[in-house]
Amino acid sequence: MSPVGAPRWRVVVVGNGMVGSRFANDLVACLSDDEVSAVEITVLGAEEYEPYNRVLLSEVVAGKVDLAAIGLPGADDDRVTVRRGTEAIAIDRSARRVITADGAYPYDAVVLATGAAARVPDICGITDQAGGLPRGAHVLRTLDDARGIVAASVNARHAVVIGAGVLGLEVACGLAYRGVPVSVVHGGASPMDRQLGTDAGRVVEASLARLGVHTWTDARTERVRTDRHGRVCGVELRTPDDAADVPSSGAAGGANLVDIEADLVVLACGATPETGLARAAGLAVGRGVVVGDDLASPDDARVFAIGDCAEPPEGGTGLIAQGWDQSRRLAAALASAVRPREDAPVGGSTATGRLPDHRPAGTGEGDRPSMALRLATSAVVRPVAPEPEPGTPAGGAPARAAVTGVDVVRVKAVGLEIVTMGVSGAARAPEHRALTLSDPASGRHVEVVVADGRLVGATCVGAADVGADLTATYTRRVPVPADPAHLLLRPVAPPPVQAATPTQMPDQTTVCQCNGVTKGDLVACWHDGARSVADLARGTRATTGCGGCRDVVCGIADWLAAADPSDDGVRDTAASGTAGRPVLSPHPQRS
Repeated sequence: MSPVGAPRWRVVVVGNGMVGSRFANDLVACLSDDEVSAVEITVLGAEEYEPYNRVLLSEVVAGKVDLAAIGLPGADDDRVTVRRGTEAIAIDRSARRVITADGAYPYDAVVLATGAAARVPDICGITDQAGGLPRGAHVLRTLDDARGIVAASVNARHAVVIGAGVLGLEVACGLAYRGVPVSVVHGGASPMDRQLGTDAGRVVEASLARLGVHTWTDARTERVRTDRHGRVCGVELRTPDDAADVPSSGAAGGANLVDIEADLVVLACGATPETGLARAAGLAVGRGVVVGDDLASPDDARVFAIGDCAEPPEGGTGLIAQGWDQSRRLAAALASAVRPREDAPVGGSTATGRLPDHRPAGTGEGDRPSMALRLATSAVVRPVAPEPEPGTPAGGAPARAAVTGVDVVRVKAVGLEIVTMGVSGAARAPEHRALTLSDPASGRHVEVVVADGRLVGATCVGAADVGADLTATYTRRVPVPADPAHLLLRPVAPPPVQAATPTQMPDQTTVCQCNGVTKGDLVACWHDGARSVADLARGTRATTGCGGCRDVVCGIADWLAAADPSDDGVRDTAASGTAGRPVLSPHPQRS
């Protein structure tokens, strides 16, 4: 405990999104009650909303989930001050203050978790318009963006999605699910060409066609046309000579100019890390805010960056798993910096905030328990930000390989199942052994890449169950069979009977892979007082990642409520899981 009157150690978190809000909770969890009282934590969020799951915004567009379903638990501690609607304007490093329009916030350590902004490509009719995007053109990065696309889809006659990465495919399938005719325009040779090989991409393209989505590949968007009212009315493309199947004006150089009528355009062209604050403060910036293994800026030991805005030595993956891993590491390190210890006698306002060790702290959170393969199908890490379009320079030095297990990408669009992880397609090295099963007629493509007896990469299109098994094998680093061909198919023998009720589910079964939450964790949280899905989410973080485990968590909550009838009202939010979730609307600030 700090002496009475001792200065409090001040941590300012810039960003109240999926990573910034998580960091505030992680830091509080790493400190005892006495230690927390010696730390002043302030979170500054530019948006007026409580934290929400950006990963699920495409499912809001599709109408698969409502706004209440994507709320995330905020900083549930009175000792954390959250300032929503408060945008950081500058960092005064000499005075150690974060400047906002409402005042200045002094810090001993500042954590940048500003995320990334949607990338708007330089297209005639898009970037040359006064006042921003023309009416009918949208990006998808925030809750307000999703609301705008949903509203525009109601009367849309035809939509064009520019970009066929993860986000582009999810948006296209979502709009098609709403009954809007959709075309996807992509500059690469096939959809998701940064994650998928050409053969897998062609299977995806055929699957999209069955959903009514037309795909234009190797195509460049020349212009977005607007009418005299400034509203989008069409898109002009330049395509290979043999790709156009609609009337075109023709062009020199073996290419066609194709004019597509459209009154809704969605730009899904990747994301750009938010580095403005760091750059203006004189900190090193590449593609993102440059940080070392300790997540601190090399120019200032008191300034840290995590999540999509950061550029660590291994490179940014754009996946939420990396941001959450950084949050855990930094929280543990800053907690040790303010904790009085003989080997680290820092505290009060004199703490440096330097990470003592760049590896995850031994809290047990980094060691995931065994995984139930069947449940893994709907609980895989998904990206927070779409990949840049092919040809977009990443900037900076070549990235080191990502840590195995946190680079799993899942597309769970309506009618389209894709899971990819690790090495795939042209990224294979000579020492890698690759086996492929491709069945375009059924919309199925499975590829596994093996090295040194381990699965180092896999691609699954239209094979959800196989994808679940491979995800488990990859993330747990399970040795593969002597004949890796066995990885391509499910066993011919009938699988074990799945648990009919949670009673038959082992406690070590992983329900939420994104956060490593087991059935036993959920039961323990219930016994500690949780009485709703929202309570379970706050206590264990289940459902706060990709959202694929929500149905399972709701079922377990129902089962726990029925098994414990002595508690009045325990079923009030278990079944639907909506009541009691964070409300995604502005409300008075907590001071």
